[in-house]
Amino acid sequence: MEPGICYGASDLALAGDVVAAANRIRPQLPPAVPVFSSPLRRCRQLAALLHPTPVDDERLREMHFGAWEMLPWQGIQREALDGWAADPLGYTPPGGESAGALQHRVRNFVAELALQDIAQAALVTHAGVMKVVLGMARDLPSRKWMALSFDYESVVAIEVRRSHLESNRLS
Repeated sequence: MEPGICYGASDLALAGDVVAAANRIRPQLPPAVPVFSSPLRRCRQLAALLHPTPVDDERLREMHFGAWEMLPWQGIQREALDGWAADPLGYTPPGGESAGALQHRVRNFVAELALQDIAQAALVTHAGVMKVVLGMARDLPSRKWMALSFDYESVVAIEVRRSHLESNRLS
């Protein structure tokens, strides 16, 4: 993928060597940990190499940028980007979803893991999803978690306490 392209929910193949990535990540995972994956191909490919039966979950897909998907960021109207910057949780790109909607579905996924008494899980997902999870675990305000950054192949250990689940629970 060319740098500077807006993509989130576009179903693209993994850009790098998926086998090499799996070989680097696998030793960092706890033994027999369940693996949950975004249904997007770039995550499913990796998840399948990390676990014999990963579980795809739609709530782990990246934010949908709607009409902005696959456009160069510089090709998106300045007024639209300014609108997003002014209300990052509430602004919805045309035909897409807001960061608030992303936050809602990810929080519900994490709460469901807790209800199923799943104490440890590996998530093969996207930066936007990981921002929400880490923001939830650290009780960060939206401006802080949205500014977080993750490199490709990042392995991040996060503990989400029950108190965070209760205070962040959404219906």
